[in-house]
Amino acid sequence: MSLFDADYYGPDDMLVHPRHQAMQPALAELVQQLRGCETMEAGVTFQRDLLTRLLAVEKDRWEFKRAVVRMRKGKSPHQEAPEPQSGRDITDEATWRFEHDVCERLARQLRSVGDALAWRAFGFHRPFILALCRNDSPGPMYGKAGLQAELDRAERAFKEDGSFALLHDLTNCLRIGDITVWDGIHPPRTEEIKTNPKNRSGAQIRRINQARAAVLNGGPLPGDNASELLHDLDLPLRTHLDVLREASERAAADGIYVTAVPGSRVLSFVDQYGCVQQGLSSAQFNERLVQTVGAVLQRAGIAVGREDHNIHATSMDSTARDPLRVPWGNYPLHSVACARLIGDYAVMTVETSGPNLTRLLQVAGLDARWVRPPGKTNLQQGEVVMEIQRQEELRAVALPGGLKMTPGWTLQMRRSELDRYLIELLQPGSWVAGIKHVLAARQVGRPWPHYRNEHEIWV
Repeated sequence: MSLFDADYYGPDDMLVHPRHQAMQPALAELVQQLRGCETMEAGVTFQRDLLTRLLAVEKDRWEFKRAVVRMRKGKSPHQEAPEPQSGRDITDEATWRFEHDVCERLARQLRSVGDALAWRAFGFHRPFILALCRNDSPGPMYGKAGLQAELDRAERAFKEDGSFALLHDLTNCLRIGDITVWDGIHPPRTEEIKTNPKNRSGAQIRRINQARAAVLNGGPLPGDNASELLHDLDLPLRTHLDVLREASERAAADGIYVTAVPGSRVLSFVDQYGCVQQGLSSAQFNERLVQTVGAVLQRAGIAVGREDHNIHATSMDSTARDPLRVPWGNYPLHSVACARLIGDYAVMTVETSGPNLTRLLQVAGLDARWVRPPGKTNLQQGEVVMEIQRQEELRAVALPGGLKMTPGWTLQMRRSELDRYLIELLQPGSWVAGIKHVLAARQVGRPWPHYRNEHEIWV
C-alpha cells in the first residue's frame, strides 16, 4: 500500500500518467523475453535486465519520498529529485506524493515479472512457492544494505559453477531467504546472504530449512502451526484458461467481453485499449458493462440473490500483492495481454454464487454448506466460506440408548482456495476431484493442496 493517503488522485489518473503508460511496452517485452529463456545464461541476462529496471524505478520512488519529506518541512524539493511527469503543480506536495505512488505501483508490476521468473525457475512446481512465501513482503531493493553481497553471490554462482541464482527481492512471492540457487543437478537451494556471515539469523535459517523439508520431505510449512502441510493431490490440473484467452482477444477488439464459465461462474474481461478503439464514452462503457454482465449472470443462473450471496475475484490492482496467486506473466495469454493485466489496462473479474457452488458439490456427492454470512463485504484473508463434511458410515460405533457415533472430517474452504477456483478458472471436475482427494486423506490440520502437471498449464 502507499505510504500516503491517496485521496488526491483516482484510478484513471494513474492509468494516464506518462510513466505508467511507458511501462506497458516494457512489461510486454520482459514477458516475451522471459518466455524465451531456455538456458542458465539467458536467465542470468534476463534477471540483470529486470534488476536494472526495478532499481531505476525504486530510486525515483525514494527520491520522490525524500522530496515530500522536505516539502512537509517547508523546503523545496532537492536538486536530485526526478522531474514530475504528471503535468500537475510542482509546488503542490500532492504532486510529489502522486509521483511516489506511481513508482510504487510500477515497482510492483516489475516484481510480478520477477514472480513469473520464479515460477518458471521452479518448473511451475507450486509447493516451492507455497513454502517460500510465508514471510512479510520484502521492502525496496534500492538502498538495501546487503544488496551488493547478494549480487556478488549471484554472479559468483554463474561464473564459477554455471549455476543460476535468483534474487528473492526481485519477486513478491519468495519471502524466505535471499537467493535460491539451481545447479542443474541437485534440488534448488535457498540461502541467506549476509555481508558479515557472523550476523546470520538463526530464525531465518530455521525457516529456510523448514521450507526445504516441507517440499522435499513432507514436513510442516514454515510457521508456528505444525499441522499446515503440503498436500499432493496426485491429480492433473484442468482449467478453462482457453476461455480467458478468447476473452482477452475479444475484449482487445470490442472493449468488453462477458461469458459464462462452467462451474457457476461468469467471466468479465475489460480492455481499456479496446474501449478506446470502440469510441466508448464513460457513460456508454458503464451502461454496456452493466447490461452485458446482468444478461450473462441471468443465463448462468447466478443473478438471483446477487447482492447477498455472490462473490468475485478480480485482477484489478492485485499485481504482486498476493504471493499465492500465479503471476499474470505465466498465464497462457499473449505477452501484450499479460502486460495489460499487470498494469490494469485490462481487468478480468470472475463472479460466482456461493449457494450455487454448494449445490455443485452436493450434486457430486459431497456434504457441502455455504457458511459465509450474506453481505457485500470483501473476502478477508483466511476467511472460511464453505464447509465440506465426510462421514465414515462403515466405522459407525453404536452407543447406549440407541445412539450412534459416526467419525468424520470437516474440510473448511478459505478465501485463497476459492480465489484459485475463480481466478485460475479450474474445471469443476478437477476442482471437485481435488476436494474429494483431500477428504479421503483424512488429514488433520490445514492441507495446502497442489496438482501434478502445472508445468503443462503455465507459460
